[in-house]
Amino acid sequence: MEVWAPAAGRVEAEVDGRRLGLSRQDGGWWRGEASWAGPGADYGFRLDDDDRLLPDPRSPWQPAGVHGPSRLVDHPAFAWTDGAWQPPPLGSALFYELHVGTFTAGGTFDSAVERLDHLRELGVTHVELMPVNQFPGARGWGYDGVGLFAPQNTYGGPEGLKRLVEACHARGLAVVLDVVYNHLGPSGNYLGRFGPYFSDRHRTPWGPAVNLDGAGSHEVRRFFGDNARHWFRHYHVDGLRLDAVHAFVDTSAVHFLEQLADEVDRLEADLGRHLLLVAESDLNDPRVVRERAGGGYGIDAQWNDDFHHALHVALTGERDGYYGDYRGLGDLAKALRDAFVYDGRFSPSRDRVHGRSALGLESRRFLAYLQNHDQVGNRARGDRSAHLVSTGRLAVAAAIVLFSPFVPMLFQGEEWGARTPFPYFTDHEDADLAASISHGRKEEFAAFGWRPEDVPDPQDPATFERARLDWSEKDREPHRRLLAWHHRLVALRRRHPALGATGRLGETAVRCDEAARWLVVGRGDACLVANLGDAQKVPLGGATTGRLLLASEAAIRPPEDDALELPADSVAILAR
Repeated sequence: MEVWAPAAGRVEAEVDGRRLGLSRQDGGWWRGEASWAGPGADYGFRLDDDDRLLPDPRSPWQPAGVHGPSRLVDHPAFAWTDGAWQPPPLGSALFYELHVGTFTAGGTFDSAVERLDHLRELGVTHVELMPVNQFPGARGWGYDGVGLFAPQNTYGGPEGLKRLVEACHARGLAVVLDVVYNHLGPSGNYLGRFGPYFSDRHRTPWGPAVNLDGAGSHEVRRFFGDNARHWFRHYHVDGLRLDAVHAFVDTSAVHFLEQLADEVDRLEADLGRHLLLVAESDLNDPRVVRERAGGGYGIDAQWNDDFHHALHVALTGERDGYYGDYRGLGDLAKALRDAFVYDGRFSPSRDRVHGRSALGLESRRFLAYLQNHDQVGNRARGDRSAHLVSTGRLAVAAAIVLFSPFVPMLFQGEEWGARTPFPYFTDHEDADLAASISHGRKEEFAAFGWRPEDVPDPQDPATFERARLDWSEKDREPHRRLLAWHHRLVALRRRHPALGATGRLGETAVRCDEAARWLVVGRGDACLVANLGDAQKVPLGGATTGRLLLASEAAIRPPEDDALELPADSVAILAR
């Protein structure tokens, strides 16, 4: 037994009901030998004169939830069969984000396996799991997790997650796990009892910042670095998606992201398989994904919200909140060329100049998407794009995402235009915390004109149940037609090497007419022509030989006289 508790004067472990005093070691660590402990043993720690049994900060399993005892796990005992597995490269990747609890009716790791063939047949290469480490209660998004090393008990625990990863690899699917290193809790968050895991100098929207640069931060950084190694080594995941890295406050000479990327590179060489780090960043700072040799942090790729926001505004016309910073097709054209819309431009919602140019970087450094858990779930009712625009516009959006020079990503059910909402939901046992979250949710959306009664209560089990995917939708119209359209788009991207995320920013040719509402995008030997206006002829500018590769409407015919006639809300892809 060992635990880091540098400020404690006495530490005791309890293992299967037997108490063991630990000895203080160098660096604030406490250790002791529990000879009777083995896999499956329950344990915890007591600090100083507090008789409460606390779970291990590095607990591998919390079968009784965030407040219960930890349980030992024999990781080497799992019989892996994926020894020859290597994930596909980013340049040819298609990501698919899913939430284990709502992806299937069963809501577990094992039940998710039942739908993996659907993903494989669609052409997905990377399955991105929303956080699955232990969080409070039986249902939640996972971003308030506290047991960072322990897979959620209600999803199936350690063995269930390993079976899911094994099943993905057997189908040629890589697994990317969403991890949250910028905050924890609050319910069940006992880290502050053990050591200086949090800073009293920096704050985030969720409370005190993680201590990455103050006294004791060397062990805090080691905690998160070891967590990354834990998922790669013991669970064979292929990548980590790092939540909201803009909330890291780190004034160290070597930024935590740079340290983490270096450690993962070293682990990659040790394990002999390719490993991936993807960041969520609101900074529009190319240093996040620039190679370390060039002065960057060395993260492999990042989500690109500028692309999403510009596409969303072009489709919906919404201008509330941060959407007010985006001006439709012109900004979408810039995002397709340059990745960042805000690359040193004044941002009205921030009231300052934001971002820096990323030109020169590879396009595979950026993920493009129409939907993700944030952009759907952070709407008051969890409205999906299918609630906001027509099926025709969904087809146009899918073509733009899958024709883009970036790594495309879909959100669960998006491929068939799922109409099941994805609102925010929680299951907190603490009545005061639950009430605070419900009240805060209503206040948050009051500024957008939503009435309190229109905002679902996150604590209501019905809010969670409404988020479960309805898999029967995909066999009905218009969902079946939209699913077939996604299959055709993915297949076209696979057939044409020039359509992968293989070039550099600035190489994509884009023209648009904001008034007429059309967009023309040229990539290699192919050209996308989209019409978000009334039926019209779109000028091609000599960009095509006239061969029609794909069309969202049967009425679309090959172009004549260097123009393509398109119905309203339609799109076609042509050979150049």
